[in-house]
Amino acid sequence: MRNAFSFIFIFLLTLACTPAEETASGMTEIFNGSDLEGWQIPDNNIWWSVEDGMLKAASDTAQTGSILWTEKEYGDFIVQADFKMGEGTVDSGIFLRSDDQQIQIGESGSLKRDMTASPYIAGEGYPVEAEGVQKLLKMDGWNTLKVKAQGGMYTTWLNGQEVMNYTAQEVQQSGPIGLQLHPNRDMTIDFRNIMVEEI
Repeated sequence: MRNAFSFIFIFLLTLACTPAEETASGMTEIFNGSDLEGWQIPDNNIWWSVEDGMLKAASDTAQTGSILWTEKEYGDFIVQADFKMGEGTVDSGIFLRSDDQQIQIGESGSLKRDMTASPYIAGEGYPVEAEGVQKLLKMDGWNTLKVKAQGGMYTTWLNGQEVMNYTAQEVQQSGPIGLQLHPNRDMTIDFRNIMVEEI
């Protein structure tokens, strides 16, 4: 009996001395999985909907495209989202503070090939291309894209692996974060677990 008590005591002491795992990532959910609260819903919205915890984007018949912006504006931040390619030619992305600079998801309309996790800069096109994306990208499953925007320094991770670093010369210091549904495309794309950490 004494040995049993000694074992229990040592076990409890071990638990008490073991550091707890980090559970708080510092990130805040900006999509609640139920509705578009916290987002600027476009007038006559026919593109963005919420279903089964997913934010779904789909082109209309006229392929007019749309951007879904956060209501809140951000300076330096990390944004992370899961995305799943849908039907058609997927051409989407995450806008960083304005519609002049974004991180691409899917096929570039100008280059006609996938440029996921690469930066698109208005007037410059794609100054660099993310590395190793073809091996990491799941065309039929969920992917996680993380973007760090610190001033003009952009870093991206795809499915946990760092794939791109780039410094833009001219940036807007603060602004909303946007999700793109590109015009002139017949496409769908789903998002979930959209989170932001201000830095």
